[in-house]
Amino acid sequence: MTTETLSTRPTTGILDSLRENPTVKRIQSNWIYRYIVFPIGQMLFFIVAAALVMTVIAYAVSIVVPEPRPNINLAAQITKQLPGMIVSGVGIGFVYAMIALGYTLVYGVLKFINFAHSEIFMVGAVVGFEITDRLAASGTIASWNPLILVPFVVISSMLVSGGLAVLIERVAYRPLRGAPRLVPLITAIGLSFFLIDGVRALVAVTRNDFNLTYPTQELDFLKNPIPLTFNGPVVGGTNIGGVTYEQITADGVVLDEWQVESATYSSITVGGVTLGGVPVKANDISSGETGYDMILVEGRDLDEIEDGANIVNIRITVIIIVLSAVIMLVLLNYFVNGTKIGKGIRAVSQDQATAGLMGINVNRMVAITFFLGGAFGGAAGALFGLNVGTVTPYVGFIPGLKAFTAAVLGGIGNITGALLGGLTLGMVEAFLNGTLVYFPALGQRYTDIFAFSVLILILIFRPSGLLGERVDEKV
Repeated sequence: MTTETLSTRPTTGILDSLRENPTVKRIQSNWIYRYIVFPIGQMLFFIVAAALVMTVIAYAVSIVVPEPRPNINLAAQITKQLPGMIVSGVGIGFVYAMIALGYTLVYGVLKFINFAHSEIFMVGAVVGFEITDRLAASGTIASWNPLILVPFVVISSMLVSGGLAVLIERVAYRPLRGAPRLVPLITAIGLSFFLIDGVRALVAVTRNDFNLTYPTQELDFLKNPIPLTFNGPVVGGTNIGGVTYEQITADGVVLDEWQVESATYSSITVGGVTLGGVPVKANDISSGETGYDMILVEGRDLDEIEDGANIVNIRITVIIIVLSAVIMLVLLNYFVNGTKIGKGIRAVSQDQATAGLMGINVNRMVAITFFLGGAFGGAAGALFGLNVGTVTPYVGFIPGLKAFTAAVLGGIGNITGALLGGLTLGMVEAFLNGTLVYFPALGQRYTDIFAFSVLILILIFRPSGLLGERVDEKV
């Protein structure tokens, strides 16, 4: 991540003068700065930058777009939901970034798009399901400490997906090395279908069901949001006292799972005190002094809380995704830039023939690159599965395409660009999920259309991506 591509790009001007400064040289020579502080700082910068850009765009949209529904102030709704959008965008953005790294690493070395990578991601998700499901079936999952269980699932998925990626490279891609670019591209597409059908057949034989649901009851600690305590919810004028977010339920449904559009609830419970007798419809708050409006949390009606007013509902899985991604990206940065093997990979990415003449084992470097890309895809798959709870043999298609969009957005072949592209796309998707719900003619089902529009615009106006290099082809 300290290099802008797998090869080192020269810079001029102000950056060169800064690098000649003795103090700057001393700081840059410190391995803690180079391999830990700088990459983490880079990630934080991208997160803040993407969040600021999304905030500006969100308020610009709220000004330009008319009110989608009567009595709905879009700017006010965006203000309420913006913190949650940012948290959600960071979580899904890191998933896209980890998948995008698989595309970027392979392209940086072999200069072709491995479209089978989305199925490597799918295999990681299925492996995560198999491990957790078998542990749950044996009754031993409860004895596992979550701090051990989650890394075990993620690392296992990384090893299986990484090994599968190496096998694919050895069997399918290595014999085609040197062939016209279209040949390995078609092979990758064929491999993608082969892996989907292979996993589907395996699941059909062993499970007789394509929908693989993680053992949610045993993994309930992953689904719960971090408890947020409110000071003195008031029900019918009675102060209940300090309760957590999860202690506010409607017909037994936790607050963050209430249906916004049309669900009707017969009773609401806050901290064990039930207010019943008046049916409550979430989008028609009209129960007056005897129902829904009688519940206030720190002076706010529950409909405001449901819409996310000043509340960031952070799920445990989002924190796990972010921490896992940061750790793996820091390790990748060190591996690529601070080890002998990493230098070999960068040499092969610049010139395979010359690297071979210098004594570098090209096949070995390519295999290691595929393993790294597959491992990141497998980790993303396991974390994605733990987050959403249900996976299928087809689960890799859409996330894979979005991750490819992220790789192109940042600059295909550019490790830093994959991170930037993933976070940017994650923020865009979170913003769309939070705002399209207020437009009856659109809705959240149109999120993917807008996300893939980003890919089209990038390919038209800047094919090299945000951080990619412009390459002049020789005639």
